[in-house]
Amino acid sequence: MRLGFAVQVLGRPQLKSHDSRRWQNSPHLTVSLAYVRDILAYLDSAGLRMYRLQSDLAPYATHPDLPAFHRQVEESAAELQHTGALARRLGIRLSFHAHPYTTLNALDAEVTQRSLRAVEILAAILDAMGLDDDAVIVIHVGGLYGDRAASLDRFAARYEALPEAARRRLVLENDEERYSLADILEVHRRTDIRVVLDRLHFLLNNPEGLALGEALRLALATWPSGQRPKVHYSSPRTEFKVTEEPDAEGQSVARARAALWRNHSDFINPFEFIDFARLAQGARDFDVMLEAKGKDLAALRLREDLAAFAPDLAARLE
Repeated sequence: MRLGFAVQVLGRPQLKSHDSRRWQNSPHLTVSLAYVRDILAYLDSAGLRMYRLQSDLAPYATHPDLPAFHRQVEESAAELQHTGALARRLGIRLSFHAHPYTTLNALDAEVTQRSLRAVEILAAILDAMGLDDDAVIVIHVGGLYGDRAASLDRFAARYEALPEAARRRLVLENDEERYSLADILEVHRRTDIRVVLDRLHFLLNNPEGLALGEALRLALATWPSGQRPKVHYSSPRTEFKVTEEPDAEGQSVARARAALWRNHSDFINPFEFIDFARLAQGARDFDVMLEAKGKDLAALRLREDLAAFAPDLAARLE
């Protein structure tokens, strides 16, 4: 089992996830890849073997009004190959999570075309890096648009119309309020798209009343033999959120707001994670993408906690 985290590196604040300059300053994928190679070196030194790349790695690559940025993948072929070879040599699994506005089942044709293009660009990056099918692009079904069944139909049809290079990278995640794991499994039944179980989303949106262990088993079974599934894991935030708000006289005062369970905590509750991991004993191997505000620090802390509280599980970490 690998533990991973997403995008920002807190343990080395000087490390950048991508070239975030504005278009006027000519940002480029080659610059982002140099940053990624620095991150890979840090991950290797920290013993972390899984990382989610920033989805804006190729800045403005799909912007309709900036065609000068549209050929970054082709222009960066050597750097992509070099970066992918480094990730493979270090045994670090890379992935993307598509932007929330990447909506394959949109009603608006322009939104749909932008979404399709965004997926194809991310897939082209992973292909040019020479990564295997474990390097995936996580996506959500999208909106409900007043008709769940029709919206699921649109997603399935547009997924199947994608080029094979994009289809083989896409995986589908359950979300916190619209599409449950059961909905996602139905899309898998129709299209064979692989499923990523998000444990917190499952807890928030499980109208079918599936048991967590059964949900995990069903999600893992959607991945073909020879590929390693991944799951998303986070702990819900429990702390008050303090905000500055105006009072009746217009003066700014601090107000404490109750936590929202859909928000991620800074670190992972190790005892809940241990219970989750024990549900999977005897199942096939899988990797865990941690979604915590503490990023790499949360992954490193969980590794320490497992060594202290569940040495048998710690021994399974790669």
